[in-house]
Amino acid sequence: MRFALLLGWALIPLALVSNDAHATFTVETQDTTGVERADTAAVYQIDEVVVTGTRTYKRIIDIPYSIQRVEQGQYKFDRTVSVSDVLGVVPGLFLESRYGNHDVRMSIRGFGSRSNSGIRGVRILLDGIPESEPDGQTRIEAIDFHSIGSIEIVKGNASSLYTNAPGGVVNFINDATFPSSHFISYNQFGSFDLRQNGFKTGVRTDEYGFLTTYTYHNYMGFREHSQDYWHILNTVVQVIPDEATQLDIYGYFVDGIIKLPGSLTKEQFDADPFQSNQRDISRDSKRITTKGRLGIRFRSVFGETRSHEVEVTGYGTIKYFERTTAVYRIINREGLGFTGRYAYRYSLFGRTHEFSVGTDLLYQGGPVEFYQNIGGVKSDILTGLTNEVIGNAGAYYQLTFNLLPEKMDLMLTGRWDKIVFDIKNQILAAQNSKRSFEDFTPKAALNYKLTPTIALYTSYGLSFDSPAGNELDNFPTSSDPTSLLNPDLEPQESKNFEIGIKGNVVSFNSTFFRRVSFEATLFNSVIENEIVPFEVFGDVYFRNSARTDKQGLELGLDFSIIGGLSAKAAYTYSNFSYDTYQAGVVGVDSLGNTVTMEQDFSGNTSPSTPMHYGAMALEYQHEFTEAHTGFLKGTYRFGSGMYVDDANSAKTDGYSITGVTAGVDLNFGRFNVLLSAGVNNMFDEVYVAFVNTNSANGEFYEAGEPRSYFGSLNLGYTF
Repeated sequence: MRFALLLGWALIPLALVSNDAHATFTVETQDTTGVERADTAAVYQIDEVVVTGTRTYKRIIDIPYSIQRVEQGQYKFDRTVSVSDVLGVVPGLFLESRYGNHDVRMSIRGFGSRSNSGIRGVRILLDGIPESEPDGQTRIEAIDFHSIGSIEIVKGNASSLYTNAPGGVVNFINDATFPSSHFISYNQFGSFDLRQNGFKTGVRTDEYGFLTTYTYHNYMGFREHSQDYWHILNTVVQVIPDEATQLDIYGYFVDGIIKLPGSLTKEQFDADPFQSNQRDISRDSKRITTKGRLGIRFRSVFGETRSHEVEVTGYGTIKYFERTTAVYRIINREGLGFTGRYAYRYSLFGRTHEFSVGTDLLYQGGPVEFYQNIGGVKSDILTGLTNEVIGNAGAYYQLTFNLLPEKMDLMLTGRWDKIVFDIKNQILAAQNSKRSFEDFTPKAALNYKLTPTIALYTSYGLSFDSPAGNELDNFPTSSDPTSLLNPDLEPQESKNFEIGIKGNVVSFNSTFFRRVSFEATLFNSVIENEIVPFEVFGDVYFRNSARTDKQGLELGLDFSIIGGLSAKAAYTYSNFSYDTYQAGVVGVDSLGNTVTMEQDFSGNTSPSTPMHYGAMALEYQHEFTEAHTGFLKGTYRFGSGMYVDDANSAKTDGYSITGVTAGVDLNFGRFNVLLSAGVNNMFDEVYVAFVNTNSANGEFYEAGEPRSYFGSLNLGYTF
């Protein structure tokens, strides 16, 4: 049945494609500098036009905060199992991968480090449409890096434009701007029975474009009980009747399962870091997911000078989710969403300014069933049934004023959000719970160009991050333990400041260092009521931690050395600590009675984020002929130790991981062959890759992947 749905989803857009098309909106790929490009395959291009940072089309150099764009060509030789394989050299982005791509902790400037499951604090988009649910929680099963053409990363507070985005935004954009029709077969294999097989086909005519990709993923994992299997289908259809109008249709379907090996105590980790938690094996801890989305977007620019722009997007989602923990939970959800925006560019006193407004609406609801978990199999008896509705309504504005022509811009943004949780017990009709959170988050930012390609920037803004649905699970010692929703948990709010510099220097006449791209950002955030996890008798709940101070530095460098030799480097310094934090810790006394003890964590370091972490990559590309290219890359990742809990009772060891990749890109007329192979964690270092924060049983530790090998063979044909 699931494969029939998948096949049907693939055939829908085929009926919409004719034989006469062309490319997409020129504004999306427009190069506004007119300067000859150098080393375009792997360079942080500050003159690239992006949409994620401001929700209007702007060059990176004109946006007053840190934004990075990663192109598919930058990782085409690499293994693409996890998002950490692709975004490992982005300053400020900290990725903790547990079992592959489907349970990754992604944090920016410490926001997102609280999540022990999924992504929080960072807004995730796919083609500009939220993958994040209305409450901000995200799982990224639908992201297929064979389909992705570019990734835009906004680092730092984006709450004045996006819901629940105090850490930033990551927008995965499907490769819909390809220039010509093609077909590619992907085949990737490696250690631990890794197999990724699939295809990508694109049709380009004068007025239409069609892209579809399908990937089957099989991975046994490097720990017992950690295998996963996935079918992933992505489709994009573009209709381009003229240069001012575009209609896009987006669809995906995902079906798969992931097994969870669980976290270990220090003693267990030291004895065998790749063993599984026996409790998780006995429960057959797993997640079974079937999800899909269909969206349609219309965009048009109009007016005598094309100064007006309107864009509207509507989409629907389906999600089926089984999760086994102490109980067996089945979640069915359907969602409807809408985003709309209007932008107007105008001249005043001889300078060009911009005004835009927009709105986001997202509704999601459905039943949640609870059963006993009998060795990973649900019992026949229904023990609980609720209907959960989560809604989000938001509206934003953006004003950009040109203060000095071609030099200085002031950007003012602001957003109002309301997030509603409504849970009804379908068995006990009298037990209903409803909570809502709302706030307004403004931001002011200034951008000053020292040269046309080097800019200073600074910003100050507020952020608002509501609890996610699973974070609102009530616990036995709350102020109202009979409520379905935790009555004590409040949103976290923060004041965020940053100042930085970014730029690109190109010298075409030089033999050495023809291109140097760089960025440096200092940031400071003061968080009130930070949401942090804790455990009560082995179950995870969440509470507020009063006040947290976060200061840090992000550095990024991307430069050519000589000829085809280039390098990248990223480093982040994070100094995060609790300013004031007193919390009740639930335990059992010597007589077996449940007691709550007050502990003071003030002054302690926030867990789950290393103070120092970064990555480096040295790449060499050599053209044997115009049609045949060789590639060699070495990578190095490092991180200092991380505290495992709020009490700072233990700290992981630092680590450093080295990898090597080599490949060839061979063109034979219309045919293309891409071969690559590599090794990750070349020296087989044993290290903690993920911290299960604040475990009451001391089960904090999950090991990173040991030495592993991979290879890939991609066969392509251009029509």
